[in-house]
Amino acid sequence: MQITSTTMIFANETVPEGTMLAGYAALIYALKVEAPLRSMSCISSEHVRGSMRQDGNWTIYDKRYWPGSSLGDHLTFAIKHEPLDLLILKRVLEAAPEKELAEFIKSTPTGGVTRRVWFFYETLTGRRLSIPDAKQSSAVDVLDPKKYFTGNAILSRRHRVRNNLLGDSFFCPIIRRTEKLENYLAMKLDEKAGQITGRAGKHLLTRAASFMLLADSRASFEIEGERPPRNRLERWGKAVLQAGKKTLQLAEIIRLHGVLIEDTRFVQIGLRSDGVFLGERDHNEDPLPEFVGACPGDLEALLEGLFCANRRMRESGIDAVLQAAATAFGFVYIHPLQDGNGRVHRCLIHHVLAERKFSPPGMVFPVSSVMLDRIEDYQDVLRSHSGPLMGFIEWRPTDNRNIEVKNDTVDLYRYYDCTDVAEFLYACVQRTVEEDLPREIVYLQQYDEAIRRIMNSVEMPDRLAGDFIRFVRQNEGTLPKRRRKRDFEVLTDQEILDLEAIVQDVFHVP
Repeated sequence: MQITSTTMIFANETVPEGTMLAGYAALIYALKVEAPLRSMSCISSEHVRGSMRQDGNWTIYDKRYWPGSSLGDHLTFAIKHEPLDLLILKRVLEAAPEKELAEFIKSTPTGGVTRRVWFFYETLTGRRLSIPDAKQSSAVDVLDPKKYFTGNAILSRRHRVRNNLLGDSFFCPIIRRTEKLENYLAMKLDEKAGQITGRAGKHLLTRAASFMLLADSRASFEIEGERPPRNRLERWGKAVLQAGKKTLQLAEIIRLHGVLIEDTRFVQIGLRSDGVFLGERDHNEDPLPEFVGACPGDLEALLEGLFCANRRMRESGIDAVLQAAATAFGFVYIHPLQDGNGRVHRCLIHHVLAERKFSPPGMVFPVSSVMLDRIEDYQDVLRSHSGPLMGFIEWRPTDNRNIEVKNDTVDLYRYYDCTDVAEFLYACVQRTVEEDLPREIVYLQQYDEAIRRIMNSVEMPDRLAGDFIRFVRQNEGTLPKRRRKRDFEVLTDQEILDLEAIVQDVFHVP
């Protein structure tokens, strides 16, 4: 099989002039594979300064990188030079001529690339090549630990490779080692959170935890466009506070869903039995989906794969925030529930952080509040993965104005690059640790000090003193006239001035 790749257009993109497709792009083009390729490579016919350069979505390599025209040549280029994309790799290997693939592997039986290709073929496709087990030799890593975050290595004796993927063929995220993520890990935010809370008294910390839990619960509903009553917020908050105390499995997801959905007359609790989409509707109320969840028949297998990957990451000691990102965002991409996927997805973040003891005991980082503040970034990072999948999902509207998926889409939800969402989640955690948590503790300390000094000046109920503080802070240091007449008419003008001065001093109101 010769791969020449001289096309001018690939994946609706113009191929840079004077180049030829290479790696995944060349294989997709030659094998007519249907899959979303997110980064594309081509080889220039000339020298490229620095060996490679970026041109939009294209990485253009110097001409000396041309691998050759065979299937094995481009597989080798992809494995060596391109980010690992398990979805693309699986579909390429499924479409590749089995005889030619076997000949490529047997041509270099002890080669690191050929053994990895062999491992990926048999692991991802479930097929077995007519090749005897590899002879004794030094095993190679499936993922380069210098480029990727990896799990505990499991030796595949047949292929002589160390399987250090974060999941398995049923569900497997990929997290690249980027400068951003390395910097986040170096911050040791879990230790920093422990130091901040360690300096606060137990009573103060309990109150701070309560306020932050309420803030996270409220923000999680607001992200979905809901403003539930206080009792429903508190009910959900109690469920969030239990995060990490039970094993993450289907029964726990169903329990959380039942806590979230009070009125079950219109929403099915547990795994949905029909399609689901996010997006708008046309003037006939027919669906215009921007995102389509996994097929109902695939949900149990996908979630079981997700739970297994989550367990593998935990047992491998993967950084807790990276594990939380891979698990929680993997869940929301699968979208297994009829309603409430977003809130359960954010609860899973708390589950992992609590289970891994990244967050202080009893403390919920209000990451939902940060996501609400950065709602456009949050939506962008969700769409960056889900958007490219839409071109490979065939669907039709149903009689009840829902959608039904017509093609096999399970692999679209099994494999995904989690790097961008991990960076986003780490940014949210950083803000909660470095800004939200200390700010809440400082506020409570200031509040207690203001209450004490107010009581020393004028004896009044705690609730009324708290109202005075809130009204003055909201009005830039002075008590509003209408509040003066309505709630504090019995105080003298001098007492009002003295109490305002206390609030101004304690809270540093200019």
